[in-house]
Amino acid sequence: RSHFGSSRGFFCISWSVALSQSKAMADMLKLKSSQGDVFEVDQDTACQSALIKNMVEDSGTDEEIPLPNVKTPILAKVIDYCKHHKDSAAEEIQKPLKSANLEECGVSEWDCNFVRIEQEELFELILAANYLDIKSLLDLTCAKVASMIKGKTPEEIRKQFNIVNDFTPEEEAQVREENKWCLQ
Repeated sequence: RSHFGSSRGFFCISWSVALSQSKAMADMLKLKSSQGDVFEVDQDTACQSALIKNMVEDSGTDEEIPLPNVKTPILAKVIDYCKHHKDSAAEEIQKPLKSANLEECGVSEWDCNFVRIEQEELFELILAANYLDIKSLLDLTCAKVASMIKGKTPEEIRKQFNIVNDFTPEEEAQVREENKWCLQ
């Protein structure tokens, strides 16, 4: 006799542990970046992406999920975001932004710190959030860009984003005249 009263009882407990471990393994997805790196992510975290959720529903979870439009460091950052928001959804961001300070617009401190990054990485995150169809991340990253523009003149915006002004002075005057309502 075993410590569980019978060998049959021990077998049932062992089988139960094996099943729960098997289920935990089945709930893990393998996400493959455009650079070939593979991340093992739990299904609830990964399925915050509507794209991944649809792929899992269509094809199951046995194969690696290729993400050809997402580089390794960006995928790692997206996964961090999804892990953070797995159990607590991101708050809705007030639109239009009432301030250039995202925290004053209802964005959490964690999310504000998450998008306190270089512009190039921010734009890559926007592209990844759009491709992966993660609405809350797309809203956050776009709100960050909007906060960078808020209250700035066209010249300041051009400088911020390295945009060359290809308007002639006459064309620029015409555009300003046609859109003076939004420059007030």
